[in-house]
Amino acid sequence: MSSCSPLWIKMSHAESVIKKIIREIVQECAARGHVVSDSLAAFMVKAAVLDPMNGFNVDRTLTKQDIQNLEELCVEKLLEKCSPSLDTVRMQVYFDTNYMSRREFLGEIQRLLESRLSSVSRDITDSRVQARDELQALYQDIITYIVLRSGMGSTTDGSTVQETTAALQSVFPQTELGAFLVLLKRDKEQQLKELAMIVTGIRLFNKASDKSPDQSDLHRLMPTSQALPGIYDSIETELSVSQRLSWKYTAVLEKLRSSESDVPIVLLKQALYNIRQHEAFLRTLLADACVCAKNAEALQSELITQVKLLKDIVQSKTAVPTAKVFPLFKALSNLWTGLQEEAELLNILNSLMLCLQPYVASQAKIFPDAYLDGLLEASEVKTDQQRMVESSVERIDPAEMKTQEWFLPEAVAGFKELPLQYSGMCGYTLVARDGLLLPGNPHIGVLKHKEKFYVFSSKKAALEFSSSPDKYISEIAEKAKFSPELIELLKLHQQFPSVGPCSETGETLLAQANTKCDSSTQTDTHPVEPNTMKPYDWNEWELRRKAIKLADLLTKATHSTQTDLSHMRRENVTQTWQPKDAATQSKKDGESSVPKAQVYLAGLRGRSTGHVVKVDLTRSVDK
Repeated sequence: MSSCSPLWIKMSHAESVIKKIIREIVQECAARGHVVSDSLAAFMVKAAVLDPMNGFNVDRTLTKQDIQNLEELCVEKLLEKCSPSLDTVRMQVYFDTNYMSRREFLGEIQRLLESRLSSVSRDITDSRVQARDELQALYQDIITYIVLRSGMGSTTDGSTVQETTAALQSVFPQTELGAFLVLLKRDKEQQLKELAMIVTGIRLFNKASDKSPDQSDLHRLMPTSQALPGIYDSIETELSVSQRLSWKYTAVLEKLRSSESDVPIVLLKQALYNIRQHEAFLRTLLADACVCAKNAEALQSELITQVKLLKDIVQSKTAVPTAKVFPLFKALSNLWTGLQEEAELLNILNSLMLCLQPYVASQAKIFPDAYLDGLLEASEVKTDQQRMVESSVERIDPAEMKTQEWFLPEAVAGFKELPLQYSGMCGYTLVARDGLLLPGNPHIGVLKHKEKFYVFSSKKAALEFSSSPDKYISEIAEKAKFSPELIELLKLHQQFPSVGPCSETGETLLAQANTKCDSSTQTDTHPVEPNTMKPYDWNEWELRRKAIKLADLLTKATHSTQTDLSHMRRENVTQTWQPKDAATQSKKDGESSVPKAQVYLAGLRGRSTGHVVKVDLTRSVDK
């Protein structure tokens, strides 16, 4: 623990310095009449440190003068006018902070709905009714809650309130409020949601029953019937405009590369990056809108089927058990809620698309269409599809490239799902043609290098890149240092560590991206002893219910009866162990023992001559 303390102090101090620099940049921009977010200021600090032209040495500590220069440089960059590069960075920061995955968007929609309903739900569940007029007001609050949750009409619309009241009275008359009030808070909330679902299903069924059985009459009830085509078409139209503009910029840069001209090539490249980033974001929004369209179509079809099923059940009988129709009403309500969420998500996607438009305004102002057409003259503007068709003629032969691993469409399952590096752009063209962006063609062949996949605009580019891939990868990273918008556009985040400008006290300019250390913390499980009284209950109706239950128990008695079957009998279980096979190992002669020597000497006693006779009595081991 003690060994980690200096590192922790160092990191916390560096973080405070970073926040101070960002705060001062934001304040300075605000003083000059420009609103800048903390995220944008932080990204600009990172970009300024990465750019070698700014002269920040990452191997030495940052002095006060360096911090001042860094702040002035960032403020100057943030206040630039008509800068496609700055607009691209702003667009990236905006999209990163506002776009979420589909699951997160739907979760946020549900959270906002619950937030809007929380005050009404709390008034209902916390109500302590004591008079008749208060009961009527509580019933009206329940009606308001149901209308708001269903999303069908407004609480100020008399016909909507009347329809909801009639549907609610059929399943939950006002006389049931007494039983509702004695429930626990969580049970009240659950019953409110179930009532809202059932009443919404009844209202949908009634609206559908008033019309003919034709499906077109049901489509007008659906929230996505009007929003879906318009929003999807608008995003697709915006995407096609950006695509045509990116093709124009690419053709202009290809033409100017082979001729001398006074046209600002750097600004043209920045404009191309701006449009390509806009195009990439629109593709993401269009893909989400396509998913919304498919889900909405499936929900609409299921909704129509559910309504027809309910008609067959209800209209053929005079009385239907609630246990049979209530689940169908709930299912109808769930389908309606799903359609509402899809419609809301479409509106969010449309809003994001509209908010991205101002970030492509500077390039349109610097390079209007007439100016680009004048630069092109009679040059052909090729689409990305035309380039792929032309480059598909030559393909990589993996048999000739044994030193590298190549993937082809017909040889790899899931070829279209490969995570291509540089957002599918050709890395060789970016280096060899000084920052030009050309889409790669996977049908030429996909190079796998260090578990990453690369595509190229031509066979020549593929061969050159594969001859020394590490060299080109490092050069692409160097290109991104001069154009920080390429970090997000080409997805180069892993090649750049987190940048942390620090003070003159010894911290380096570049902080490691994943600085880790072993540490431990010990805390008390309960710092403050709880003083909750579990037997306490604030609800007088709950206390009354408990009292009645206890009073009822006083009149009860416990009895036991013994029968002939249970007399002197009990269940018995015996556990036994089966004998196991065992073997005993004993000594066995192996014909390797030596005989025990036995020798007898005769004549040792009684003879004066001393003549001794030796007799060998040793027996063999096999006897």
